[in-house]
Amino acid sequence: MSMDVKKVKTRPTDEELLDLYASTKKPGITELKRKAKWEAWNSRKGMSNEDAMNAYISLAKEAIEKYGM
Repeated sequence: MSMDVKKVKTRPTDEELLDLYASTKKPGITELKRKAKWEAWNSRKGMSNEDAMNAYISLAKEAIEKYGM
């Protein structure tokens, strides 16, 4: 699924991208885009792996339906 969402015809919103592409390593202060992604990920701290995976799949499906492929 993660590869499919990269093929959408229209770019998802910044909020949707943050939800989809959050990374786990806290980036340096000069890496603003990566820092925003990390902060989005960190806001879900404590979420189980299964819940996080299900949330990602739901968001990816919504983006695919909204923006097409």
